[in-house]
Amino acid sequence: MSVQDPDSRYDLGSRQRSFLGLTKESALKGLFGGNAFVSILVLGLITFFLFKEGAGFFGQYREDLTTYRSSGLEYVELMREEQDALSALNRYLNSIRTLQSEQLSASGLEFRDVKAILRKDEDFFYDFEDLAYPLREYILEANEIVATARDSYNEMLDLQEHQQNLLKAGREDEAQNLTIPEVDLEIMFSLVKDSEAEFLAINRQLESEIPKLLDRAPEYADSELSLKLGRFKELASMFILEIPDYESKVVSWNRAESVSLGDAFTSFVFGKEWVTNSSVQDWYGIVPLFSGSLLVALIAMCFAIPFGVGAAVYVNQVANPIEQNLIKPYIEFISAIPSVVIGFFGIAVFGTLLRTVSGWDALGWIDFFPLSERLTGFTAGCLLALMAIPTIFTLAEDALNNVPLSFREASMAMGSTKLQTIVRIIIPTALSGIISATLLGFGRVIGETMVVLLCAGNRIEIPQISKGVGVFFEPVHTMTGIIAQELGEVVNGSLHYRALFVVGLTLFLISLLINYFAQKIVIKFQISRG
Repeated sequence: MSVQDPDSRYDLGSRQRSFLGLTKESALKGLFGGNAFVSILVLGLITFFLFKEGAGFFGQYREDLTTYRSSGLEYVELMREEQDALSALNRYLNSIRTLQSEQLSASGLEFRDVKAILRKDEDFFYDFEDLAYPLREYILEANEIVATARDSYNEMLDLQEHQQNLLKAGREDEAQNLTIPEVDLEIMFSLVKDSEAEFLAINRQLESEIPKLLDRAPEYADSELSLKLGRFKELASMFILEIPDYESKVVSWNRAESVSLGDAFTSFVFGKEWVTNSSVQDWYGIVPLFSGSLLVALIAMCFAIPFGVGAAVYVNQVANPIEQNLIKPYIEFISAIPSVVIGFFGIAVFGTLLRTVSGWDALGWIDFFPLSERLTGFTAGCLLALMAIPTIFTLAEDALNNVPLSFREASMAMGSTKLQTIVRIIIPTALSGIISATLLGFGRVIGETMVVLLCAGNRIEIPQISKGVGVFFEPVHTMTGIIAQELGEVVNGSLHYRALFVVGLTLFLISLLINYFAQKIVIKFQISRG
C-alpha cells in the first residue's frame, strides 16, 4: 500500500483530470481565446470580402466613363445643358400663362371668355416654344447616333469576352462560329461631329429670334403678372449671353482626353448623382446617399442623446429602487424589438400621425406645413432615436457606475446639493464614458437598414440646406437603404454590383472609425481614473 504525500492533498493541480491532454483550465483558455480568434478572423474575412468585391469598381467605372467619352455621349450632354436651360425658360413662361388663367377664372369670367383673353397672347407663347424645337430635334438625333454606337460597342466587348471564355473552356468550334461585329466609335462619332456647324447655326438663330420675340411680349395690368414677365425677360437675356459659353464647351471638347482612375474616384466620392439603368449614362455618386445618412443620423441623435443620457443619469443618481426596476427594463427591452416592426410602426402610425398633425390650423404658421410626405428623414430619424436610446442608456449608466463613490460623498460632505453633485462632479467625471456611449449610439444609427429603407422615403437627392428646418422633413435615401434596395436586383460582377460594395465598404470604414474613437475615449477615461 502506497503512502500518499500529506502535502499532495493541497495541490489542486495534482488532482486535475485531463481529456485528450487538456485540463479544464487549458480547455477554458482555449475556448475563450478561440472565440477572440474567431472574431478577428471574421472581421478579417469581412474586410477582405468587401475589398475584393469593391476593389475592381474604380477600374470598371473608369472604363465605363471612357466609353461614355469616346462614344460622344459626353459631347451630346454638353449640348443638352443648353437645351435644359431653354426648357427651363419655357416652363417659366408657361407658369405665367397658368397664373393668368387662374386669375381670370377666379374673377368670375366664363370659360369661353377666359379662353378668348388668353388667345390674344397665345402666339407669343407658342412662338417661343417653337424656338426650342430645332435644338431639341438636333440633340435627339445626335444622341440616338452616339447611344447606338455605345450599345453596339459594349455588345462587341461582351461577345469578345464570351469568345475568350469559350476558348478557355476548350470549345474552339463554338468560339470560331461566334460572329463579332467590328464597331469603330471614332467613325460613328464623326457623323455627329461633322454636323457641329448645324448646332452653331441653331444658336445663331436663337440669338437673333429671342430678342425680336421679347419685343412682342404682352403687357399685363396685374402687378404680379407684370413682375413675372419682367423676370422672364431678364432670364431670357441672360440665356442669350450664355450661348457663347455653351458653344465654347462643345467646340473645345476633346474626345481623345483620357479618363484616369483619379477621375473615377472623384466622380464617386464627390458625385452628386446616383443614377442606374439610364439610357444615357449611369452615375454612381455617394454624396446624396452619405448626406441622407448623415441627416437621418443627426435627427436621431438630437433625440437619442438627451433622452438616453438623461434617463441614465436619472436612473443611476436620482430614482429610487422601485423606479429603477420599472424604467431600466423597459428601456433595455426596446433593443429587443425587431427593426422591421419599428419600421412598420413608422409607416402605419407615426408617419401618418405626423402628416395629420402638420395639417392642423394651429400649425399653419410653419412654412413647410402641412407635409406632403409621410415618409421623410424626420420620420426615420425619430424611430432610429428610439433604437439608439437603449445603447446610449446602458453604456452611459455603466460610465456613471464607474465614478468612485468617494467623489459623491466628498461633494455631499462639503455641502453640495444632490443636483450640484450630479451636474458638477458625477457627469464631468463620467463625461468620457458618456461621449463613448454617444459615439456607439451614432454607429448604431448610421448602420441601421430596415427602418430607413421603410420610413425615409428613398428619394436620391442631396438635402437642400437652403430650406432651413424644412430640410428635415424631406424624403432622403441612405447608404444602408440603397444596398438593401438594389443589391438583390443587380447582376453579379456588374458595375452597379461593385458600386454597392464600395458603398458598403465606405459604411464599414465609418463604423470602424466610430468604434476606434470610442475605444480611445474609454482608454482615456480609464487613465484619468488611475
